[in-house]
Amino acid sequence: MMRLTRKSDWPLTADTTLTLTLEQRVRGRLRLTLDDGREAGLFLERGATLRDGDCLLSEDGAVVRVRAGDESLSTVRCDDPLLLARAAYHLGNRHVALQIEPGRLRYQHDHVLDAMLRGLGLTVELETAPFEPEPGAYDSHHSGHDHAPHDH
Repeated sequence: MMRLTRKSDWPLTADTTLTLTLEQRVRGRLRLTLDDGREAGLFLERGATLRDGDCLLSEDGAVVRVRAGDESLSTVRCDDPLLLARAAYHLGNRHVALQIEPGRLRYQHDHVLDAMLRGLGLTVELETAPFEPEPGAYDSHHSGHDHAPHDH
């Protein structure tokens, strides 16, 4: 079994890929199957979160690129920035992991949250897609991270 023990600080040429849901990408210890069918174990530091495109390194030098897997998501699209901000505010008050994009919010499907947003006058659609929520304010790996090799 391949042992994936650390995350690379920059993109590398991958030997294979690994598709994971968000729930799997926030776990540091996990037995899994790579996309090519090989068995592997994930052994990362506690608190590590994997994002789509991250590269994992195995003890034997293999490189595995992480892919965000499809999940059942609720999607809100809205051209009114104030209404969209209100929706984000109410979801944030409930500590919901939220993918924020221009004119669109996504969260893991929850019919109670869907009803709340419909009550605000928004339309909620059910979709199946990869989920990449906004990292927390104190997360060191944010969407604007420079992936070039560098010292910390």
